[in-house]
Amino acid sequence: MKKFTILILVTLILLVMTGCGASKSNSDEPTTTLERIKADGKITYAMSGQYPPFNYFNEQNELTGFDVEIGQEISKRINVNPAPIATEWDGLIAGLTTSKFDMILGSMAITDDRLLKVNFSTPYYRSGAQVIVPSDSNISGGADLKDKTVGVVLGTTFETKARELGATVNTYKGDPDAFNDMANGRLDAVITDKIVGLNAIKENNYPYKLVGDLLYAEKMGIAIRKDSPELLEAVNSALTEMMNDGTYKRISEKYFSADIR
Repeated sequence: MKKFTILILVTLILLVMTGCGASKSNSDEPTTTLERIKADGKITYAMSGQYPPFNYFNEQNELTGFDVEIGQEISKRINVNPAPIATEWDGLIAGLTTSKFDMILGSMAITDDRLLKVNFSTPYYRSGAQVIVPSDSNISGGADLKDKTVGVVLGTTFETKARELGATVNTYKGDPDAFNDMANGRLDAVITDKIVGLNAIKENNYPYKLVGDLLYAEKMGIAIRKDSPELLEAVNSALTEMMNDGTYKRISEKYFSADIR
């Protein structure tokens, strides 16, 4: 009986020690998105990869552009490696909310509908929706788009606006496809970001023109899951530092010859 009692005591001691060890191990596990990012040593941020000069693939098939470099600088200030990812635009928010990546850093406009699903950083640039047409077009602005065939990227605010204006809408994975279709006579107009339109005309020598005022202004933010407030705070802090120390201006002027904040 005495031996049996001793065996029970030894067993209980071992169980307690094992429990304490497990507790200590669990306490070392990352408990927030930011802690997990730092433990992994990298931060993943997604974009369409079809939105030059903000994000696109260069001749070496490398993902590059303004958004990519902003992400690289944020990563540096969080002290982790950048890991940009390209995925289809209309799947970005679903990918973020299901934890396929840590952030969306791909020129996403801050809207009330999107704020129901994700949080956004402070705006990192401002622009707006622009109507772009062939140089010989009689279209003079958004009011002329009723019953016209207009190209937009699927799932964007541009698509919503084109439908509101009564246009026949053709959707695309990226603006380059829409611009090419307009060059081939399949579209009467394209609605996209003003800066993107200006860059497309400049880089590809398209015979296009911008018409009318901005259909609406937009503020672009970095989308982050609602369960990641520490990451949001770190990203906002990094953006503030970049804008104060001249880094943001340098990156912006590299791509646009202007500060677009």
